Amino acid sequence: MSSDPWLSASQQAAWRAFLTMSGELNERIERDLHAAAGMPHAYFIILVSLSEAPDGCLRMNQLATAARSSQSRLSHAVARLEQSGWVRRTPAPGDRRGQIAELTPAGRAELERVAPGHAETVRSMVFDGLDDDQVAELRHICEIVTARLTQDTLRPGHRHS
Repeated sequence: MSSDPWLSASQQAAWRAFLTMSGELNERIERDLHAAAGMPHAYFIILVSLSEAPDGCLRMNQLATAARSSQSRLSHAVARLEQSGWVRRTPAPGDRRGQIAELTPAGRAELERVAPGHAETVRSMVFDGLDDDQVAELRHICEIVTARLTQDTLRPGHRHS
């Protein structure tokens, strides 16, 4: 670890390129999902998370973790997805306060309708411009950074202001 408090020129250039790419990609995904389904990316992630869960069900706290969302934000999103008929909430057995979110058949159908367009956006914007070695390197870099973030978050006494 360097004692220099500033990023090097190459680190700064890489960081700025990452921020630009991330912002542009997120904007494109949001725009495409809104046009295709009238839903934000966060709602799509909730539907995907439920579709990958056993029986299409997750406790709300597990869904919040899977969707990388706060409990309150998730609750609002699930309420909107319920209004669309794509998700339903039921009480968790043996837990008066807990709830289970379940992907409905209509929600699964909507996900199956929208997912190919989402995959095409990601493929065309990210992977079509990379060769197989670059895809592997991108994955490797993402896994390294994610592992460091996870370790930092799990460290005792960890606090960010």
